[in-house]
Amino acid sequence: MSRIGNKTITIPAGVEITVAEGNEVTVKGPKGTLSRQFAPFLTISVEDGECKVIRPDDNKTTKQLHGTTRALLHNMVVGVSEGFEKRLELVGIGFRSAISGNKLQLNIGYSHQVIFDLVDDVKVECASPTEIVVSGIDKQKVGEFAANIRAARKPEPYKGKGIRYKGEYVRRKEGKTAGKK
Repeated sequence: MSRIGNKTITIPAGVEITVAEGNEVTVKGPKGTLSRQFAPFLTISVEDGECKVIRPDDNKTTKQLHGTTRALLHNMVVGVSEGFEKRLELVGIGFRSAISGNKLQLNIGYSHQVIFDLVDDVKVECASPTEIVVSGIDKQKVGEFAANIRAARKPEPYKGKGIRYKGEYVRRKEGKTAGKK
């Protein structure tokens, strides 16, 4: 029994959900429009300001996709109404970020600049030279782009230098100590 799959999704004001043939779901809201294809054996019903995902049987595959489909639909509704945001901070001497044109340039301690091409669906801005804000309506694209930026220089455990999510805890290690002779 999927506890998440059985929850109903409350549709906020200004958001419209349309289910087309083959379970093609389109969610329109004040921030934009998202569209996604879901498994054909699940029934997605929209009525009275609520959306519900119904599964036909208790087959293993059906049960697995029940909760996943509901979570994806919920993320689409939240995305078009509120949006998603990830904040990254650069920690290290001389670590800087800047946006020029359609590229994000990072100086993160390498001999060269690390350059990311900006994606259309994701909005990237530098709140300060050491803070990057990634936002958009698609949770997956926002998270993936932020993870790619973080992967350019993950925080290391000895000095904590690198790119980390805002509020992320970096586990620190003690360095080698000189032994007595």
